[in-house]
This record gives sequence, structure tokens and C-alpha cells, in this order.
Amino acid sequence: MDPRSRAPLRNALLVYAAWTAATYLLEGLPGTLVRPEAVGLRIFYALVANLAIGIVLPLWLVGQMVRGGLASPEDFGFSGWRRTLAGVLGGVAVGYGLFHLAQTEPVHPLAVVNAFAQVWVVSVAEIVVCWGLVASTVRIALRGWHRAGAIVVASAVASVLFGIYHFAHSAPFNQVGMVVFLSGIGLATSLWWFASRDVYGTTVFHNFFGVIGVLAALKAGGLVPERPELAAPLIVTALVALVAVAWPGIAWIRRLRSARP
Repeated sequence: MDPRSRAPLRNALLVYAAWTAATYLLEGLPGTLVRPEAVGLRIFYALVANLAIGIVLPLWLVGQMVRGGLASPEDFGFSGWRRTLAGVLGGVAVGYGLFHLAQTEPVHPLAVVNAFAQVWVVSVAEIVVCWGLVASTVRIALRGWHRAGAIVVASAVASVLFGIYHFAHSAPFNQVGMVVFLSGIGLATSLWWFASRDVYGTTVFHNFFGVIGVLAALKAGGLVPERPELAAPLIVTALVALVAVAWPGIAWIRRLRSARP
């Protein structure tokens, strides 16, 4: 292991632990994601657990590692616009295809939009913490290894931690069988992450899994309205999360890269 990566790796795991604890306190205990009427609580959970601890804090750590010369922005999933465009378009095509195959009956388009916005901020945090921060830092720490071996280990660590994180969520996501299943979803996300090396495309791809899960939980509880209305607060929160992850990629981390000799 690269000695310089020990402290960053420890910090990455501490961020993961803090994010998981905040998720339990603000989502798992009150059952936030399966209560459509709890808009205010969902927004508070999104802002504190995911935006502040799950996006801003880990991206700040990424910036510190880039500034310190430990790795490049590309190592953390921030690359050029061509790779991002390809990743996003691929994420939309494959993600929506999987979502469509998972539906056994028609779903109102607004219900899909609301679910996509509801889980978007969570998905951004999941990708940033588990893959953008932890998986990338693990792979950097294993630079002395064969590249394929380092990627396998980083993928396994990120996928297992992603599954364990769901013990902090509300039912049914906190059940053992579901956690094991979600670790498998994590492996699919790891494959997409290391193939695309793009945080944005991976988030789009991964978010469709969240939409499938949330809609299934709402359907099981009979909580999907026949004529849903657009949940404007959720849309706004999703846009804020998008800006939070796009800003460093466009104006901060890339600026650090261009400043390097």
C-alpha cells in the first residue's frame, strides 16, 4: 500500500461511517423514503445526510487529494466532457431499459419523475462516497498491484460497503436479503464505474436502480397515487445535488488539474 494513501483511506472510511450514521438517524428511524407525505423530512434528510455529508464533504477530500498530488481528477471520475456525455447517454439508455423491464404494470410518468428526483440526491451521495471516494482511494492505495487486481478489490470493497449502508435505511431496504441483493447491484455499479470512469454517467445509471426500489416499496404499501402531481421540492433538491456534484467537476477539480505542470 502506498504510505501516502493511508490517511486519505482512513478519512474516506470515516466519511462513509458518518454518512451511514446520518442516514440511519434521518431516514432509517423515521422511515422517510416510504412516507410520501413527509416532504419536509425528506428534504432535511437530503440536505444533511446526502448533500452535506455525502457530497460536499467527500468532494472536499477529493480536492485535497488532487491538490496534494496523490491522484488526478480522472482517478475520481471527473474527466472530459466527451467521456461524461458518453457516460450519461449510456447510463440513460441502459438504466431506463432495466427500469422498463422491471415494471409489471404501467407507471404514471410523473410518479417516475418524482421517484427519480427523490432518489437522485441519495444516488449522487452513494456514487460519490462509495465509488468516487472509497473505491477510488482503495485503487490508488493499491497502485503497486496489478491494475486488474486493484480494480477487483476496490469494486468488492465499494459494493460490500454499499450493501451494508442500507442497514441504515428503512424497510425493506434494511433486511439481510435485500442488503445482499443490493451488494450485487453494487457490483453492477462498480462495473459501470470502472468501465466509464465517469461520476455523472455512473450516477444516472445507478439512479434507475433506486427508482425501481422506491417505486416497488411504494406500490407494496399502496402509496403510489393514480394521478400524482409534480413534487417541486424534490425537483429543486435534485437540482441542488446536481449542481453540488457538477461544480467541482467543472470549476474546481478541473481547475486544479489545469494548474498542474
